[in-house]
Amino acid sequence: MESMEAKLPQNPPRKTHKLVLCAQICLRIVAISTAFSATWTIVNAKETVVVFGLQFDARYTYSSAFKFFVFANAIACGFTSLSLMFVLLIFRHGRFTPSNFFFLFLHDLFMMSLILSGVAAGTAIGFVGRYGNSHAGWSEICDRLKKYCDKVTASMVLSYLSVICLVVLTVISAGKSRQIMV
Repeated sequence: MESMEAKLPQNPPRKTHKLVLCAQICLRIVAISTAFSATWTIVNAKETVVVFGLQFDARYTYSSAFKFFVFANAIACGFTSLSLMFVLLIFRHGRFTPSNFFFLFLHDLFMMSLILSGVAAGTAIGFVGRYGNSHAGWSEICDRLKKYCDKVTASMVLSYLSVICLVVLTVISAGKSRQIMV
């Protein structure tokens, strides 16, 4: 009676490794570009409005949640760029070991968690800014600062795209780190 392990291929073909690494490279490039674009968009989102003769400025630096969002995206963009270099080295030297993919899994999991926490904080403040909170007595500001709110919304959408890319990368890296190499 044959065991289940004997029926399964122990070492996938080299073509599968290259396909996975090409997907990793493409997803990392998309994650880097969306995180960078999200950071750039919210940093450049500034608007000034005059209400009852008083001038009000809207910038990301006025909210600690938006500051965290910017720094989380910038850090993830930088470290994902470094992981792209690591993936390119793996691809160039042909070191398709489960331990390399395990390190990528840990990296992707941490970066995904970092960006997700930043975008969650930014989304919470953005929701209050757009719709207000009548129970707390906060009125919405997006009816007066439309351009600023639209840029913040675009930044959040870009960051959520980055989270999706990093989730897919985490799943791919986890699957590859579990493969038995013979």
